[in-house]
Amino acid sequence: MHVTLRRVRFTAAVTAAATPRPRQVSDEPTRIDRIFGFVTTGAGMTVFVLLGLVGLFLLLRSREAFDVAGWSFFTRVEWRSDTSPPEIGVLGLLTGTVIVAAIAVVVAVPLGTCTALFITDYASARVRGPLTGLVDLLAAIPSLLYGIWGFFVFGAQVVPLSKFLTRHLGWIPIFATEEEAVFTGSMFIAGLVVSLMVLPIIAAVSREVFSQTPQGEKEAALALGGTRWGMIRQVVLPYGKGGIIGGSMLGLGRALGETIAVYMLLPQVPKLTIRILENGGATISGFIARRAGNDQEIPGLMAAGLVLFLLTLATNMLASVIISRSRSGAGIDA
Repeated sequence: MHVTLRRVRFTAAVTAAATPRPRQVSDEPTRIDRIFGFVTTGAGMTVFVLLGLVGLFLLLRSREAFDVAGWSFFTRVEWRSDTSPPEIGVLGLLTGTVIVAAIAVVVAVPLGTCTALFITDYASARVRGPLTGLVDLLAAIPSLLYGIWGFFVFGAQVVPLSKFLTRHLGWIPIFATEEEAVFTGSMFIAGLVVSLMVLPIIAAVSREVFSQTPQGEKEAALALGGTRWGMIRQVVLPYGKGGIIGGSMLGLGRALGETIAVYMLLPQVPKLTIRILENGGATISGFIARRAGNDQEIPGLMAAGLVLFLLTLATNMLASVIISRSRSGAGIDA
């Protein structure tokens, strides 16, 4: 009887040991998790506080300019600080800033998107790595070098193209020029140079989104008889639409704030015009770099900097929202 009882207990123990027990999952964070959470939260709050302090500094330093100019600061084109009171306005600077950034984005978005598609869907594995590094290397080139290259080399090469555009497309207002116009130092040349500076951003964001396209959906499109371009048009591009838009807006924010290159390429004379092929134009950042040595203009330059700060901040925040909402399957079933 005792032997039988022992056998029963042994069998029960073996059965209990052999039965898999579900792992107990605890939601209680560990000490390392709490420390990591505090560090990341502190880093995020530090960036947020620094951003707020920059905006507050610009606002306080520009109050004098707003008190003198009033709302006309946003509607006046000319910038004359030698009068009493000063006649300063940001409209001409803002127009040049937007035009140069728009030209850069219009040129860089197709190039960046096509570059990302080639890297993810056409290039071989042996070429993909070096090509990715080469494109990303463009972002590491200082803007000063872009400005020097654009001023001494690239500008003269673009002049024949500018003459061709105004000769054959001069009936379009943006390509119209005055007779005997000077084609160097134009917003068109500045926009082309800036486009090379924002191309790596657009290409990098688009490439990351395209690379996350589900392989099964791509193979299914090819298995149904589609060509590679058909697969890209029906699967990859709809999937990465949010990434393309977000990357374009991030590039736009980068182009809006570019300083040194446009400082060297434009005469920094504020004017309200859409003629992009002839000499002239100014941007907020380039104008500030040109006139920052004059103490009498500091409040006005701070006010212009505040406008650029808010514009760039709004653009980048909107781009972040668009990128975060980009996900698989968007538009694929259409």
